[in-house]
Amino acid sequence: MTKQVRQLDRVVIRFAGDSGDGMQLTGDRFTSETAQLGNDISTLPNFPAEIRAPAGTLPGVSSFQVHFADFDILTPGDAPNVLVAMNPAALKANIADLPKGASIIVNTDEFTKRNLAKVGYASNPLEDGSLDGWAVAPVGLTSMTVKALETHGVSKKDAERAKNMFALGLLSWMYSRPHESTLRFLERKFAARPELVAANIAAFKAGWNFGETTENFAVRYEVKPAKMDAGNYRNITGNAALALGVVAAGVRAELPVFLGAYPITPASDILHELSKHKKFGVTTVQAEDEIAAIGVALGASYGGALGVTTTSGPGVALKGETISLAVALELPLLIIDVQRAGPSTGLPTKTEQADLNMALFGRHGEAPVAVIAPRSPADCFNAAIEAARIALTYRTPVILLSDGYIANGSEPWRLPEVADLPDLRTEFATEPNGEDGTTFLPYLRDPVTLARPWAVPGTPGLEHRIGGLEKADKTGDISYDPANHDFMVRTRAARIEGIEVPDVEVEDPDGTARVLVLGWGSTYGPIGAAARALRQRGLPIAQAHLRHLSPLPKNLGAVLAAYDKVVIPEMNLGQLAGVIRSKFLIDAIAYNQVRGLPFTAAELESVLEEVVKNA
Repeated sequence: MTKQVRQLDRVVIRFAGDSGDGMQLTGDRFTSETAQLGNDISTLPNFPAEIRAPAGTLPGVSSFQVHFADFDILTPGDAPNVLVAMNPAALKANIADLPKGASIIVNTDEFTKRNLAKVGYASNPLEDGSLDGWAVAPVGLTSMTVKALETHGVSKKDAERAKNMFALGLLSWMYSRPHESTLRFLERKFAARPELVAANIAAFKAGWNFGETTENFAVRYEVKPAKMDAGNYRNITGNAALALGVVAAGVRAELPVFLGAYPITPASDILHELSKHKKFGVTTVQAEDEIAAIGVALGASYGGALGVTTTSGPGVALKGETISLAVALELPLLIIDVQRAGPSTGLPTKTEQADLNMALFGRHGEAPVAVIAPRSPADCFNAAIEAARIALTYRTPVILLSDGYIANGSEPWRLPEVADLPDLRTEFATEPNGEDGTTFLPYLRDPVTLARPWAVPGTPGLEHRIGGLEKADKTGDISYDPANHDFMVRTRAARIEGIEVPDVEVEDPDGTARVLVLGWGSTYGPIGAAARALRQRGLPIAQAHLRHLSPLPKNLGAVLAAYDKVVIPEMNLGQLAGVIRSKFLIDAIAYNQVRGLPFTAAELESVLEEVVKNA
């Protein structure tokens, strides 16, 4: 049968099923195939917090959305063009996000009376006309997979588990994805069980062949590669990029990297990735708790390593006292906070930007630290290197604020040339620095950076006191002198305020905008997509995005003053907006959502359009 091939410029696909249906694996493999083809990509994994929620229930639905295009894209898409629903729960949980006319590929084998009742369907939506507004393609994914694997010597249960590979094969055929990398992946993943290698490959090929031969799918689609700058690319998640950025920082600083971490969603993958890179001088320790994790990391910094700790919101709260100790000791330390929805345990697998206030102010005493935030998964690599630069140059803890959306999402990343990465080498103190030539003054500061010397323990003649009690200026002796305490507090604050950070850049193509939309972190994509859409409709709007949140860029005040209105969208209740209002006396307009999901470009476009028209 000759199938029609139709060209598309972009597609958004959402794979959805039970948390045991392998939707994250399916989405990840489809994304890898798409990256190999050269499309621009953005993904949004979405899964339950429970290890295994009750099968077939709404709380147990797991999904993976991938947006791919032949042009530069900024978000994983507002709504799917295609929904692959493995059961009634997946259909019910996602149908509201699906625009009319979109395609639904549904696994009919799971639409039993029992499964329908679990999610409150009084009748079968495949039969009662309730899906008439969508293009529904009923496919017996489970039964066809089992049929295809009859001769492969696997149990019925294992055969049914392979239905996600059947679905992946079908979608790979439908969107003309290369599949050789998936077959190699399956060979590696199930290497210990050859029968499962053969079964999963057979299921994938059965799905591909079904698309090729069935009359149900008369059209095959192609999305051409996107135009990108020349270079070598790979698909990368935010957590993987952070880990590689930390490795690169250690190499460029010529320092060993020491990670002290306690597993916590959604930061644990950074520990997993860093543990693979021992050959680059990386040591990873899974500590017994969050407090121990940052304690050993700070101890490593004291010993002359680049100390790093990774966590999420609840862990940052526990680490607060040791962060304050690092402020008093004035040692470099990276604290990577992959934010999730709170408070308390909150929504562990959902995203939020609500830790900004804690990063800026969440310590006892006057304990300022540097705070930066990446804007996308690939940007995490450069953000980690920048965090290390600040920590090493200014001898300060640095909090890096990622979030669950960035951490688990992925996009193409161009591999940098090592020689193009910044030189992060720093000098340790090796000899006394006092005027008499014999005294070591551990708090004698660099006149430019205000950083104190970094003396590795055991260096002859550089013995000095260590601890959290207030230090005397220069000598580091314990001091209770009021004037000295005031001086040290102000000096530590001045060290942070004096950190050199790039000016904030403004995207205002024709220079006529009266409204500026200001963002930070993962709002970059939705804000950028919304601003792009408004400009295409002839509505001028300016966009600026903050990487450095403490200290803020020196030109930010002038930038804000140049516009009549400033809008700040955040996935919190207005934390950056509060900072901007108090520091610059700007009546910023806060737009806030805390749903555990990123903004859609469409909702921001609507909000910003209203502001622009009334400016």
